[in-house]
Amino acid sequence: MNTILIQGDWNILKGKLKQAWALLMGDDMKYETGKTVEFLGRIQKKTGEKRAAIEKTLRECEELRQRIGLC
Repeated sequence: MNTILIQGDWNILKGKLKQAWALLMGDDMKYETGKTVEFLGRIQKKTGEKRAAIEKTLRECEELRQRIGLC
């Protein structure tokens, strides 16, 4: 199995664990962080890209969204 795919699976699992613990502790920020990690893991698994590259692309999209004034 490809290392990137394994990392993607790990990030999905890690995200789900953060979500579960956040619900037990009532911590909404940890839950959202878990969702983000899971989302990145899913993209990583499907595309085979490294997490840093995915995060960079998402940041660039957010900057563009802000520049053109979309909500």
